[in-house]
Amino acid sequence: CLPANQERFANGKLVTVQFHPSAQVVMTAGHDRSVSLFQVKNFSLNPKIQSIYLESFPIYKAHFSVDGEQVIATGTHHSMFFVYDMMAGSIIPIPKVRGVEEKFLRNFELSPDGSFMLLIGTSGYLHLLSMKTKELIGTMKVNGRCTASAFTPDSSKIYSYSKEGEVFIWDVRSRKCLHKFEDEGSLEGKCIAVSKNNQYVACGSSSGVVNLYTTDVCLKENHPKPVKAIMNLVTSATCVTFNPTTEILAVASRDTDEAVKLV
Repeated sequence: CLPANQERFANGKLVTVQFHPSAQVVMTAGHDRSVSLFQVKNFSLNPKIQSIYLESFPIYKAHFSVDGEQVIATGTHHSMFFVYDMMAGSIIPIPKVRGVEEKFLRNFELSPDGSFMLLIGTSGYLHLLSMKTKELIGTMKVNGRCTASAFTPDSSKIYSYSKEGEVFIWDVRSRKCLHKFEDEGSLEGKCIAVSKNNQYVACGSSSGVVNLYTTDVCLKENHPKPVKAIMNLVTSATCVTFNPTTEILAVASRDTDEAVKLV
């Protein structure tokens, strides 16, 4: 196929490429401070729908809301973030979330049911926001530093992976820690994913190893045994994601070229 963004290549590193949840649209965002939307048309030209520019705001991460009506974008060195309302065509700055004392807001996750936004703060803090109002609902804290988090498909739990290789499982409603377990052999936690059918959890670490666990074992044992340890990456695993039918797991490292494996 032709490049998705051939009508407007970015002038800097791309940090996000994402398909729209329901339309034939792909979004790109990156360090050139822009978010662009393209129509996906198989083999013909992929026309650009629009680009928005966020002044002095190199983007760290951008994500479509679950209903596909908004794009949330965080910056590389800002404590604020932006909401782009695609229906109204307006860019809404969220300057400061009351109760969130963070110098930078970078990494975040959105719950599959569209209710919550989880901001991954520094010093192990996790801030749960209402997606509707962008106000703080509550804060959780892991031991050490949190590097990645993932909601379960029903949005009832959050798996948080710490830099020290521990995984904390939280109840979203009560914000209580239900359980924690150690990721086997992990020197430093990097990325985590829960499969769409809630059967598996994948943990990727700095050594390049991706451990695959069944969720029932994760909820019970402190030192669960992985169903499989995927050793195909030789550099740090920076991305793990399941396909929608839980038949394929993609593991990738941004530290070297062509380090994408499908398992």
